Amino acid sequence: MVPILTVFLSSCRTQSGKFEFSEPSGTLKVQKGEKVTLRLNFPDPQIDSVVYSLDGEVLEVRTDTNSLDLDTDPYGYGNKTLSAKLYANGSQEIAYRDIQVVPVAPTAYSFEVLNVYPHDPAAFTQGLYYDNGTLYETTGRWGESTLRKVDLATGEVLERADMAGDEFGEGMTVVGDRMYVLTWENNRGHIYDKRNFKQLGSFDYQKSTKGWGLTHDGNRFIKSDGTSRLYFLDPENLTETGSIEVFDDNGSVDSINELEFIDGKVYANLYHGDRDEIVIINPETGVIEGKINFVGLYDGKRAPYDNEMNGIAYKPDTKTLLLTGKLWTKLYEVRLKER
Repeated sequence: MVPILTVFLSSCRTQSGKFEFSEPSGTLKVQKGEKVTLRLNFPDPQIDSVVYSLDGEVLEVRTDTNSLDLDTDPYGYGNKTLSAKLYANGSQEIAYRDIQVVPVAPTAYSFEVLNVYPHDPAAFTQGLYYDNGTLYETTGRWGESTLRKVDLATGEVLERADMAGDEFGEGMTVVGDRMYVLTWENNRGHIYDKRNFKQLGSFDYQKSTKGWGLTHDGNRFIKSDGTSRLYFLDPENLTETGSIEVFDDNGSVDSINELEFIDGKVYANLYHGDRDEIVIINPETGVIEGKINFVGLYDGKRAPYDNEMNGIAYKPDTKTLLLTGKLWTKLYEVRLKER
């Protein structure tokens, strides 16, 4: 079914030259619900018809050269292509213009530090999960990647297993008595028994060729690959069933890294060396609904790279977050506060 287009007519002065969009000019960023004026330059005022389409779906067929307004409210977020196909004098011409539909600005949050715990400074943290007083953690780097069971209060590593030397460990999550662990560039993840770290199986990636972050929403797995997309995986065989692009009010947001599912939303580290930031994503729309800037959280000495914030775990009994980073000496328990 073609969405209903809200159309407002106005006169358009025909100009000589190329058949093209004069409005919008260049790629247009528009907030969802705004109206966009579509105006074409017609080399010849004598036309048979012009067909307006959005991402291949016909919006309107017109027999005049007047402009029209596109109501963006019925359409989803993301990059879209407008087209206008002109029929005149037995020939056809087509014009294109890109638009980007974005949401409102996300809510900004501040944070309060409740507790500070020790963290292994040699742990190149990639994934973090809290379960009844115990942390499950994965670390990365070639030849150094590990799975760990850690005492939250003391930071003591209670159990550890090494991954294969040719694997770079990445994000992970726990479902029941199983750990699901990603590798970075091996195009494969692994399944372990969380009680003894015995490997139970593996699964291959599909369109998401790299492994970055992984979480579970109670029904399906959600995976990141460092791009602006979240991928949904079948809970049984972990094959990809779809994906969604992540957006804020400035457009698509990439470098999505470690993930944690909390109360219907996906909390994600953004992989940036110059700032420590977590975003809150609606997994149904891809919209970033919240942002937290954790500048000043870690007071340890920082390297310019390979020392980024990475690792989000949720402590449901206190409704707090547990946060750390690559090679950080500390792990923080924080509570978020809306600004």
